[in-house]
Amino acid sequence: MAKHTNRLSALRISRAMEPGLHADGNNLYLRVTPSGSKSWTLIYNWHGKRRELGLGSSTVVSLAEARQRALEGARLRQQGLDPKAEWSSTKIDVAAPSFGNVALEVIADRRAGWRNAKHAQQWQNTLRTYCAAFWDKPVAAVDIDDVRKALQPIWSAKPETASRVRGRIEAVLDAAKARKLRTGDNPAAWQGNLAHLFHRHSSAPKRHQPSMAYNRLPGFMLDLHRREELSARALELTILTAARTTEVREARWEEIDLDEAVWQVPADRMKMKRPHRVALSRAALGLLAGLDSRSGLLFPGMKPHKPLSNMTMLQLLRRMGFGQYTVHGFRSSFSTWAAEQTDYPREIVEEALAHVVGSAVERAYRRSDVLEKRFGLMEAWAGFIGAG
Repeated sequence: MAKHTNRLSALRISRAMEPGLHADGNNLYLRVTPSGSKSWTLIYNWHGKRRELGLGSSTVVSLAEARQRALEGARLRQQGLDPKAEWSSTKIDVAAPSFGNVALEVIADRRAGWRNAKHAQQWQNTLRTYCAAFWDKPVAAVDIDDVRKALQPIWSAKPETASRVRGRIEAVLDAAKARKLRTGDNPAAWQGNLAHLFHRHSSAPKRHQPSMAYNRLPGFMLDLHRREELSARALELTILTAARTTEVREARWEEIDLDEAVWQVPADRMKMKRPHRVALSRAALGLLAGLDSRSGLLFPGMKPHKPLSNMTMLQLLRRMGFGQYTVHGFRSSFSTWAAEQTDYPREIVEEALAHVVGSAVERAYRRSDVLEKRFGLMEAWAGFIGAG
């Protein structure tokens, strides 16, 4: 007879890496998220409806403890009692939306506005992991003690994560209040609330992207040009245009006007959410002429209709022995070269980098993107790095 309970072991739990639910039996599951965090979940049907009860992180709740909790849940159901109702620490109607229900709805509502699809998964992973103790608690009953217990273990050890989790809890509870699912102050608010319980995280200095000194670029470009892989061409174009990684990786042929030597990057792929015209040097046009245009993408990846991975160019740098630098850092190399080796005004250099220049009033009066002047700048850059 097949063994239906106690399927997991400490070894299997430690080796469980595939995201999803891993059954132990007796309605007990180990949930593994894409980020690798693991927690216990009790899943059962109650009057035809699926119930999920978080039992805590596997790093806090042992396998034996989770099995004991699952056994208690089974006994309650045999007595005609719903564990969710019996284990609730509040007398509030357990049929009311739980914190987890509202959290998932908030994530779904915000998904369309996030530039990166990974944000939704990151929100869900962090909230499920650190709010496991009140994930199934009615959202109206979540209080400051719940929030404090969730944040306390990570406030000093993982300050960035703790700040994100606090902000996400606050957003979920604000949404619940807006939907009239709870009343009163938000227990996850910082000012006048958690500020009395936790120290404020010091602001970390802005980390600059490691960049190669511009006088090393000619030799580097010569080495790069000799390489035949598509990622080398992508990195070449990134450097030649001083563009951002995503702008190049996801570039499509319909954005390129070879006759006018202009690459029109749409607003939805730009950091500042405004369209940007890139002046293409002769070297950039020559590079483009050697690419295959059949897929629609300048740099297609392994999967059909998908661009190169966002790590491809960085991995190439590492293979070439330049792993101390970042792809984004070449924009700094370009900026420093332009400032120290040319007489081009700062506004033209900043426009080439697609930075916002000047105040709102100044931008209103300056409608031009100085494209014609930028052609000369990009030709000079290509000539300096030996690609012209």
